[in-house]
Amino acid sequence: MFTRGYGAGPVHLLVVLGCFALTAVSVDLLAAEPRTGLVLVWFAAAVVAHDAALFPLYSLADRALTAATRGGRRALNHVRIPLLASGLLLLLFFPGIVRQGTATHLAATGQDQQPYLGRWLLLSATFAGISALVYGIRLLLGRSGEEQRCAS
Repeated sequence: MFTRGYGAGPVHLLVVLGCFALTAVSVDLLAAEPRTGLVLVWFAAAVVAHDAALFPLYSLADRALTAATRGGRRALNHVRIPLLASGLLLLLFFPGIVRQGTATHLAATGQDQQPYLGRWLLLSATFAGISALVYGIRLLLGRSGEEQRCAS
């Protein structure tokens, strides 16, 4: 009866209420900060940049990838996941990769930013390699299963 009226189970409602509580605590902590205006401007700019530029770009890229793999639907997520992981790491480490704030980084850590690009490329290649390996194993297991069905 609850699920019919609410549209989901009670656990879903508890999780949503927990998210609202976490948001309220975050807003309360943010309101106490003297530079709240700067944070809000940054957040609004990030939302606009994502919704106006990034979302259409990666939606278009995903549609192109889906169209390119019509015959190989099994391969789609083996391309999506490493690209997503690589893109998120690029977003996370972009200031280090382009060496933004070199003096501050050096003063804070005692290290330069030179290894960021190489490490990001190495991690991206590792993601792609692991995904290709898993895809190859899935293909081999799928073929051996088909061969066993055909033999019996």
